[in-house]
Amino acid sequence: MSAERPSWVPQDIDLDRPNAARIYDYFLGGACNFRVDREFAAKAMEVMPDVGRAAQRNRAFLGRAVRFCVSQGIRQFLDIGSGIPTVGNVHEIAQGIDPRCRVLYVDNEPVAVAHAERMLEGNENVAILQADLCDPDTILNSELADRLLDFDRPLALLMLAVLHFVPDSAHPRSAIEQYLKVMAPGSFLVVSHGCIETAEAAAVHASYRRTSTPGVLRNRQEILDLMAGTELVEPGLVWTPQWRPDSPTDVGDHPERAITVAAVGRKRS
Repeated sequence: MSAERPSWVPQDIDLDRPNAARIYDYFLGGACNFRVDREFAAKAMEVMPDVGRAAQRNRAFLGRAVRFCVSQGIRQFLDIGSGIPTVGNVHEIAQGIDPRCRVLYVDNEPVAVAHAERMLEGNENVAILQADLCDPDTILNSELADRLLDFDRPLALLMLAVLHFVPDSAHPRSAIEQYLKVMAPGSFLVVSHGCIETAEAAAVHASYRRTSTPGVLRNRQEILDLMAGTELVEPGLVWTPQWRPDSPTDVGDHPERAITVAAVGRKRS
């Protein structure tokens, strides 16, 4: 495996075990993944052929949600669990509408951070921080947050396809409450979360136990509980292709094959 290791990948990163961020990158057509990740993805698609398409639908939801937030006056984004940069990043979408938009990416996966640091060179309004979602103090008190984010003004907090890798024992609800506490009224919380409602999806979820990032099962009510303190904008919590699709044909006949549900909540005053 060492022969496959790019020079920018930290030496202490285990490339012999698949990782969810790199698997997701592969499903999106990215190049920041390794043989072990591709082999895992291939086996997952044998169990559920739609799993790759589900990742793409989640990415499409990200784009629609970011555009929605910008349309509501948001010009700053905190993307936690941002993953490995690939096509359709938050800053590409937001700055494509208004170049003044600022984005702080956060991820605890060293490969994602190392790749993003290279990619973001020269963009003063964007940066990435290596930290964990459940350590809000480190994130909120970081020098990068101080430089890029103004908590006296509304912002969008993005947590896409990350909370289903955070067990209840890590107290994700408590962490989200801390983020919401410092966010100005009118801010948005954008969430997507795996929702296992088919046997095939459950099998894919079970297979992730072999990775360095095992997942956790939550039902819709438990996902809604994570968003307590916000008022959901229409259409509420739905399968990702059902959230404000650009075209009715984008939803398809089986939106549940997206595996992932999504919602955007506005922080109450």
